[in-house]
Amino acid sequence: MGGLDLPANNDGAKNTFISSTNDGAAVRVTNPPPSSDSSVNLDISDSVLNLDVGDPRAFEKFWKRMDEKCKVTISGSEVMSYVSDLGNVCWFLEPKLRDAIKRVHRVVGNAATEDRHIVVGTGSTTLFQAALYALTSSPPPPPGAQPVSVVSAAPYYSGGGSRGLMVFRSPLLHPPDPSNALNVKVNPKRCFKDVTDYLRSGLYKWEGDAYTFDKDGPYIEIVASPNNPDGTIREAVVNRGDGKVIHDLAYYWPQFTAITHPADYDIMLFTFSKGTGHAGTRIGWALVKDKEVAKKMTECITISSIGVSKESQLRTAKILDVLSDDCQSFGAISENFFEYGYAVMAERWAKLRALVKKSNKFSLPKYPQESCIFSGKFKETFPSFAWLKCKEDVDLASLFKAHKLIVRGGERFGVGREYVRISLIGRDEEFNLLLERLASVLGI
Repeated sequence: MGGLDLPANNDGAKNTFISSTNDGAAVRVTNPPPSSDSSVNLDISDSVLNLDVGDPRAFEKFWKRMDEKCKVTISGSEVMSYVSDLGNVCWFLEPKLRDAIKRVHRVVGNAATEDRHIVVGTGSTTLFQAALYALTSSPPPPPGAQPVSVVSAAPYYSGGGSRGLMVFRSPLLHPPDPSNALNVKVNPKRCFKDVTDYLRSGLYKWEGDAYTFDKDGPYIEIVASPNNPDGTIREAVVNRGDGKVIHDLAYYWPQFTAITHPADYDIMLFTFSKGTGHAGTRIGWALVKDKEVAKKMTECITISSIGVSKESQLRTAKILDVLSDDCQSFGAISENFFEYGYAVMAERWAKLRALVKKSNKFSLPKYPQESCIFSGKFKETFPSFAWLKCKEDVDLASLFKAHKLIVRGGERFGVGREYVRISLIGRDEEFNLLLERLASVLGI
């Protein structure tokens, strides 16, 4: 669930962009006009490196090679209607996307799609909100009923909180100039807690850590697996008869982890941004067993946005089909995205672990090797974020900030300040700069 890149105003020959520090101070940043060319070299040696959000630019080189295969042409008379398929529960889901989603899960083997209803959303965040609505609004609660508790095991997925607007051509920001600050406030809240509480609904309420949850009554548990921020494989924790579970499987793809079995849960959320790196297309989907739940989720999205962009759906369908074609042809060709992505992540984690190993004050999680049904190999998990711990009681996010590294502190994830989450899915030059500055943080 990515970031923004918006011009603020034009100051003569240069464009001005709004950015922010981690404490919410908005900053004006003057740079040359943004370019989509990933080969552009920037002088980044004195930049503030924003690793707070996971903007997936690490795989751009692969998709650049696939430009021609992934092109989509939409004529002026196409997809003009609100409706895609009135015979489908999710009536705004394009049939091409429905088929592409079923196919890619069948090829990868990461989720069961038979006897499932597919609900499409603008990213998976809207689907999470729709799932909360569906699970708590039918049947309607009696008068005076308490909101349904929503929990997730710590460390749980967290947004960046109340910040200034984060916009970037890439995560690289010039040094903040307080005298040039603009009073711009935007809350890019995307995490479990923030999304749950955003509407201040009377139907449900965030109750925090599933490990410490002991409140009577119905509840909803969110299980992210692999987990964001720490990359661990998760199962439900509370396991009571009056509970329901939403599984967020955004990172259950072969470039990040071994696919050990097809996930088979009541509600499973996926997002195009993490599956392939195409965050800007803003497409997510839910695989839902219960037809009535799928109907209520569709109703929620209909009320909020009357559907989802068909242009985005058709682009997603095209790229997913290219992805499936190449996976099924792997061996005859060398363009398997998942193998490429896994190699990128493996190399980055190897370099990161080698660096952290030189310090006796810091540690990273260890992940077991698992047999992957997609690749036929034993594979280790290489998450898109590093979950770094300091063995001393320090405000680790502030320490990183002093070295011009913006990361997300552990307290945002329901744990201590000695933890930070660091994005590892930026461009190569950003990752290399991270390693250079991390050496200073670690005292190496």
